[in-house]
Amino acid sequence: MKIIDRYIGKSTLVATIFAVVVLSFVLVLGNIFKELLDLLVNRNVPLHTVIAFMMFVLPFSLAFTIPWGLLTALLLVFGRISADNELIALRANGISMLRVSVPVFCIALVLTGICIWINIDIAPRAEKRMLLSIFEIATNNPSALFGADEVVSEFPDRRVYVGDRKGDTLLNVIVIEMDSDANPLKLVHAKEGKLTSDPAHARLLLKLYNAQFEERDPKDPLNIKKIRQGINLVEGTFPIPLQALYAEYMNTGRLTSFTMDELEREWTKLAVTKPKRALRVRVEMSRRFSISLACIAFTLIAIPLGITTHRKETSVGFALSIALAFIYFFFILIARALQENIQAHPVFLMWLPNILFITLGAFLFFRMCRR
Repeated sequence: MKIIDRYIGKSTLVATIFAVVVLSFVLVLGNIFKELLDLLVNRNVPLHTVIAFMMFVLPFSLAFTIPWGLLTALLLVFGRISADNELIALRANGISMLRVSVPVFCIALVLTGICIWINIDIAPRAEKRMLLSIFEIATNNPSALFGADEVVSEFPDRRVYVGDRKGDTLLNVIVIEMDSDANPLKLVHAKEGKLTSDPAHARLLLKLYNAQFEERDPKDPLNIKKIRQGINLVEGTFPIPLQALYAEYMNTGRLTSFTMDELEREWTKLAVTKPKRALRVRVEMSRRFSISLACIAFTLIAIPLGITTHRKETSVGFALSIALAFIYFFFILIARALQENIQAHPVFLMWLPNILFITLGAFLFFRMCRR
């Protein structure tokens, strides 16, 4: 039995690792690299910063690709050994399917523990570090945020447009200051500008040349008749505070960046005063454990489906895994979309895919064992 356990366990583990690597790269890291390529090529962001940013995002992908990779691996492994009649040989020697599946369930339990660890601790910390890295780019290399012919929206209280760049010189610069409702209050237009960092005062210094000003009525900012033209400056330096940027990216309202201890404290604090916010916290807590248990749910349903398909083609296993993963994660997305709707019972919706997959998988698995 040790030889059989090693054979099944090794085949499953190798296939799972391969599937996780492929899924993480194709579905997540490939898209991240596409988004960060502009920063790397056009905005002079150091390569090590881009690599670090990608590493911070990796834990989010693993929370999804580990269960999905296990599902794909089991469909491929059991589809192959079924097609090669290896299961028939094992059962002819008196070895039950339940005994054959023992190493697979052991792997699933270990991966479940890893997923729980990632979801409750590693991923939240990585998200905080990822958000902080954007702030560090703004303070250490502020020009990296400003590309040619783009609107910079990283600052929550203002928008900055740069028409073109020549080295460190920004051309055709437009700065719009906004109120809390995103209504424009002040506008500055300059032909040229240069940006420097002032970390001692947590701000950026934008030096503008040939600047023109206009200001709107704070009580009626959308009324163009109340626009007041300001002075013209040959040269002037204007500070851009970074406190709002820091608050935006380190905002404690982002529940995905909370550890479990922080979520529990948040739920205790808001359970009575803000029920909708408290419900969002419960949904987030449920999401982390529900996705982690997907390893068990996928194992129960993948073994009988892999044997039933009786195919060893890789394309069949991948296609079936995509279909099953789509169904599973669709419920997760629906629950997150309705996370403030008490009538929709989003906490139950978050656990519903596990209930369905475990129930159906257990039925198929034990029916297969009785054959």
